[in-house]
Amino acid sequence: MNVLKALAEAEPTPYWLDTSVPANGGRPGPTASLVGSITCDLAVIGGGYSGLWTALMAKERDPSLDVVLIEADRIGGAASGRNGGFCAASITHGLGNGLERWPEEIAVLERLGHQNLDGIEKTVARYGIGCDFERTGEMRVATEQWQLDGLRQEADAAAALGQEPALLDADAVRRQVASPTYLGALWDKDGAAMVHPAKLAWGLQAACESLGVRIHERTPVTSLRDEGGRLRLHTPYGTVSAPKVALGTGVFPPLLKRLKHFLVPVYDYALMTEPLSESRLDSIGWRHRQGIGDGANQFHYYRLTADNRILWGGYDAVYHYGNGMRAELERRPETYSLLARHFFDTFPQLEGVRFSHAWGGVIDTCSRFCAFYGTGFGGKLSYAMGYTGLGVGATRFGADVMLDLHGVGPAGERETERTRLKMVCTRPAPFPPEPLRYGAIQLTRWSIAQADRHDGHRNLWLRTLDKFGLGFDS
Repeated sequence: MNVLKALAEAEPTPYWLDTSVPANGGRPGPTASLVGSITCDLAVIGGGYSGLWTALMAKERDPSLDVVLIEADRIGGAASGRNGGFCAASITHGLGNGLERWPEEIAVLERLGHQNLDGIEKTVARYGIGCDFERTGEMRVATEQWQLDGLRQEADAAAALGQEPALLDADAVRRQVASPTYLGALWDKDGAAMVHPAKLAWGLQAACESLGVRIHERTPVTSLRDEGGRLRLHTPYGTVSAPKVALGTGVFPPLLKRLKHFLVPVYDYALMTEPLSESRLDSIGWRHRQGIGDGANQFHYYRLTADNRILWGGYDAVYHYGNGMRAELERRPETYSLLARHFFDTFPQLEGVRFSHAWGGVIDTCSRFCAFYGTGFGGKLSYAMGYTGLGVGATRFGADVMLDLHGVGPAGERETERTRLKMVCTRPAPFPPEPLRYGAIQLTRWSIAQADRHDGHRNLWLRTLDKFGLGFDS
C-alpha cells in the first residue's frame, strides 16, 4: 500500500473542528473579547473542558453565583477540540496506574470515576448536547504475546473490584473487530463512551450560557495580582476581579509559576479516514463500535465516528526541548506516514482507503500520568491539570475538586470525600530542569520503544523509574 498516496489529500487540520464536514455541524460564533473592568464571584480561566465543566457545575451548585469564563483563543480550540473523543470513567489514567499509586483508595477512585462518567452522560442528556455520545466501552487488544499477561492481570484486578470486563481470546476478539494482528483483548463494556470532542465543548458552552455564565473568548490572561480579598486578572483590554479563581489552562504557560515544574507538553498526532463504505465496514465488523487501544508501551488508539470514519492516533508522542510549543509542531509528516503504515498493517482489508485529515495537538503530561490538584494565593485560586491524555472525562471530576476547594455550593464545605483523597492531596514528582529534562524524556522514549521490541522487558532506566513511581508509557 502506498501510504503517501493515502495521505495525499489529508487536510492538515483537526477533523472535529472542520465545519466544512456536514457531520460536525456549525461552530458557534466567537463571543466578544473582554473590554473594560468587571467583577464576579468566580472567574474561570480556560475555555476547554476543565474550565467549561467548572463554570457549568458552579452555576448548578449555586445559581446565584456570577461566573465569568475567560478563554485566550476559542472555546474547545486546543486539546478539547482535537483529541480522540475517548471519554473514560478512569480518573487515574487506567486501573493499573491507580493501583500502583493509590492501592488503598482504588475502590473509591473507581467508584467516583464511574459516577463521574454517569454524570457526564446525564449532563449531555439534560442539556440536549448533540455530541454523538455512545457508551460503547473500550477494548484493549494484545498484538504481541507478551501483552496477554498484562490483560489477564488487569482483568483479575477489575474483577476483584466487582467489575465484569470481558477477556477475549484471539478468535473472540477477531469476531468483534477483524484484524489479523489481534491475539486477545480485554473489553471494559461500561467504562468508556465515545464522543465528538468539539461538539461536546460547544454544547457545554451553550449550557453555561443558558445558566448565565459570561464568556469572553480571545481574551488571554496575562497576569494575576493578589489584592487582599480578591484576585485581579489582567487581560489586553481589561481586568476581572474575583474572590475565587479556577485555573484550567492545561499545559499552556501557567499563571501560577510553580506549576511549570510539574508539566511538560507532549505532542500527539492523529489521522482520520474518509467515511467507510458499507462493504469496507463489513470487512472489519466492529458492530459494537468500541473504542480500541493496543497493549504496547507505544500504543495506538482508534475508534469509529458517527459518519463511520476511523480515527487512528497515538504511538509517536513527541517532546520538544525547552517545553517547546509552536503552531508548526502540530504538523509532522513523518509521524503521519508512520501512523498510516501501522493503520494498514492492522486493517489490510482497507487498502485503498484515503485519509481526509491529519493533525497534532499538545497534551499536558505530569510524572504520575493523571491530574493533580491544589490551590494558590492563600486559597483564592484552585487548579487541576496534568491529565495526560485522559481529560475528556476526568476534567469533570477535576472541576468538582476545584469547586470543592473553593467551598462552592449550598453547604460551603471545602473538605469533601474528593478533597480528602490522597490522590487529590499529593503532587507528582517535578520534572528536572533543562537540559536534563529533555535528556531524560528522550532516554525514556528510546527505552519504551526497546521494551516493545523485546517482549516488554524493561531496561534498567525504566525499572528505576518504576521504583520511584515514575513508570512511563506513551
